[in-house]
Amino acid sequence: MSPAQTTSRGSLGDRRRVILVIGASSGIGRATAHRLASRGNRLVLAARSPTALETAAEECRQRGAEVLVVPTDVSDEAAVQTLVHAALERFGSLDGCVHAAAVVAYGRFEEVPAEIFDQVVRTGVLGTANVARAVLQVFRSQRYGTLVIMGSLLGKISTPYMSSYVASKAAVESLGRVLTIEQRDLEDVHVCVVSPGSVATPVFRQAANYVGRYGRPPPPVVSPEHVAAKVVERLDRPRSRTNVGLANPIMIFGFRCLPGIFDLLVGPLMRVAGLSRTRVDAHPGNVLTPTPSGDSVRR
Repeated sequence: MSPAQTTSRGSLGDRRRVILVIGASSGIGRATAHRLASRGNRLVLAARSPTALETAAEECRQRGAEVLVVPTDVSDEAAVQTLVHAALERFGSLDGCVHAAAVVAYGRFEEVPAEIFDQVVRTGVLGTANVARAVLQVFRSQRYGTLVIMGSLLGKISTPYMSSYVASKAAVESLGRVLTIEQRDLEDVHVCVVSPGSVATPVFRQAANYVGRYGRPPPPVVSPEHVAAKVVERLDRPRSRTNVGLANPIMIFGFRCLPGIFDLLVGPLMRVAGLSRTRVDAHPGNVLTPTPSGDSVRR
């Protein structure tokens, strides 16, 4: 049996493991925090909004977890280092980290303001690098630990009106693979990338929007709880790559093997299935500042 099929020291075989969940205020991150809390893990929860984060923390405490809350913007490297240091100060070690923080912008590339595009990429790419840098230093020092990075189907294919998010998730998918390879010298240090397709989270209404219609998850849609279960499974049994979504293999095959047909169809399909009929004025959403009133597990 390979290391990826076994429960390592850095996995969740011990119910009292210390797990850092980043992006815990909403969507997949919040659902993952709930699932880990129900298992009795000790949690460190991070996100930008102190208000939404404290609400998520209380939900986890009600499930029996000991929780430390550290508001953090992952695009700030110093803040991420402070976050990891706070986790070690409180609990003495760190067994796992789930990085699910991301922001989204809709619009044609040339119509999305540069500061919005840049912040989506900064959060997605540099934020992931900041988290990986801080966490892997701890894991390699301990010689155990598992980092689960949230990728996306949109890191494996392209779709119009989401250029900054597609670019950032493509980079995250590639960075995750590099990090997986680089940890092969330590048996109990793992980097896993979980890549969901359409997930029913609040991100679509929270996103910056310059396309004039709210985004929505095209079918087939899975729940945040379903993705969270896969995330926790990777903490238990590390595996480098995990796709979540029935349509993922079909979309990836079309993108790679039938690019002409894919590019012809993806625009009309996005306008029909990926954008709602609800009109909306241009706005920056939660890209530059959090909007805690819209944070929840589901949309």
